[in-house]
Amino acid sequence: MRFGQLSYDLSHLLGGAVLLLSFVLLYQRRIGAVINAFATQGTLLAMAAAWAAYAQGTPGLYLTALLALAVKGVLIPLALHRLVRELNLHRTVETALGVGPSMIAGVALVGLCILVTLPATEGARLLSRETLALAMSVVLLGMLMMITRRNAISQVVGLLSLENGLILAAVGVAGMPLVVELSTAALVLMIALVAGVFAFQIRERFDTLDTGSLEEHRGEQR
Repeated sequence: MRFGQLSYDLSHLLGGAVLLLSFVLLYQRRIGAVINAFATQGTLLAMAAAWAAYAQGTPGLYLTALLALAVKGVLIPLALHRLVRELNLHRTVETALGVGPSMIAGVALVGLCILVTLPATEGARLLSRETLALAMSVVLLGMLMMITRRNAISQVVGLLSLENGLILAAVGVAGMPLVVELSTAALVLMIALVAGVFAFQIRERFDTLDTGSLEEHRGEQR
């Protein structure tokens, strides 16, 4: 097998695995399983970045892979597990939309990404076009998770999964400057930190992380 074909196949295998974990995140109903699935997705993202560094001959991407593995695969999942234990949170994820409809909506979003991204990137390298389609699918599925989950921890995981899609897009495009990747990751991580503070405030004031408790304070329930 030629190296070019191997690079193409393995890049798509890793990108597809990251996308598959986005569906696993949507499917899970227990917080612990959601966090474990996110850790697996972060590890696969690190592998995709490391392979892109090797295939593209871009040593800077190895730093991206190392950071993704350390932060997304280890540190953040450990912190979230500790947060769940210390706050004694309910183990079941509250959903605003059922698992079945969420999965159907996810499949529709992936189809939309393919229909929009591939024609819009016509003329670019085939590998870059398909990687961008996979990455945008991960981004939209992360947004879907934030919308359809009522638990603040699950929404934070959705935001971090969305960031995984942005990083996957950055590492899949040959020639993308490392500073762009790192600045994008830092921006979304800062948003995640703000979301974490927001979660603590909800917990302190309402003794729950179910964001549905905010509705009555917006005048939506009487």
